[in-house]
Amino acid sequence: MQNRKAAASYGSVMIETGVDSSDRVQLVQMLFDGLLESLNAAEGHIKANAIQEKSNHLSRAGRIVLGLQNSLDYENGGDLARNLAELYGYVTRRLLQINLRNDLAGLYEVKGLMEEVRDAWTTVPSLVPA
Repeated sequence: MQNRKAAASYGSVMIETGVDSSDRVQLVQMLFDGLLESLNAAEGHIKANAIQEKSNHLSRAGRIVLGLQNSLDYENGGDLARNLAELYGYVTRRLLQINLRNDLAGLYEVKGLMEEVRDAWTTVPSLVPA
């Protein structure tokens, strides 16, 4: 039930773009994969003290999180959509702090949170009608 709500919470933007249900789930999964890829790259750049590259990857990660947040469907997603919106707001604030402070502990926290949400999406395809 929760996973079905998760899929629905992203539905409105995907429907407006004409993407079918299975493609919508894949698109969200791809966004999470891109987000985690950016976070991993930022980690490497923090460790290498490559400030501009770190900032670029954290900025990309922030844009992905905002895209996920803006695509939530509060009408169909209910509490789950609101909870995800709060989580994404928190992650956005943490990304700014990570960027300012080169905060690896904060980056690991954000990566863990986003990995949990992404992993939840791996069960969604079995819940979406063909």
